[in-house]
Amino acid sequence: MPHRLTQYRLCPRSRSVRLALAEHRIDVELSEEKPWEWRQSFLAKNPAGELPVLELENGLMLCGAYSISEFIAEDMAVAGTPVSPAPPALFPGSREDRAEIRRLVDWYHGKFDREVTRELLVEKVYNSMRPTGPIAPDPGVLRAVRANLRYHLSYTGYLADSRRWLSGDELSFADFAAAAQISTCDYLGEIPWQEYPALKAWYQRLKSRPSFRPLLGDRVPGAAPPLAYSDLDF
Repeated sequence: MPHRLTQYRLCPRSRSVRLALAEHRIDVELSEEKPWEWRQSFLAKNPAGELPVLELENGLMLCGAYSISEFIAEDMAVAGTPVSPAPPALFPGSREDRAEIRRLVDWYHGKFDREVTRELLVEKVYNSMRPTGPIAPDPGVLRAVRANLRYHLSYTGYLADSRRWLSGDELSFADFAAAAQISTCDYLGEIPWQEYPALKAWYQRLKSRPSFRPLLGDRVPGAAPPLAYSDLDF
């Protein structure tokens, strides 16, 4: 069977892996998993219950954005790059450069996800999908999350203003991790772009890449994004 990526369309970790796979021209079949359901068949694949999971055609199963991204990077380094133009290295540069990339990946897929994106998804998407009936978003939770979001946007804007890409001179998986988190928040209408010009300029560069187009086409029933979400000149 072809490679299969089990993911959820608004899961930022899934989105970062989809970007990495697309940049490396690795075709996968997408299988959607609803994170709020906690299905036993999915837990059998990944007991942690976390997305994404990549099942390779040889039967190998990779769980989580960290293991998948590192596997892609190492596989490309060993096998070489048979396509032209060459895709971006996910962890380029010196040992110190790679350490900074991993620090930022952990920041976005760890701290940003815990403090912002995960809570937004629960309040604005997952709770509306509950089989026992929807639960309205908690205004207190949203206020706290939006305060956290501004802190993260300011930090990302600082990085974007002081570096060519977030981790340094080269595009890396740190950019994909950050863009994935921010794109989910953008889908939910939570990004005040006009307040962060450096952040917006960096995101426009990523949003204009061919690998981003499938993400911009994603839609969740009952939760349409703002018009600017898929607009490259937002």
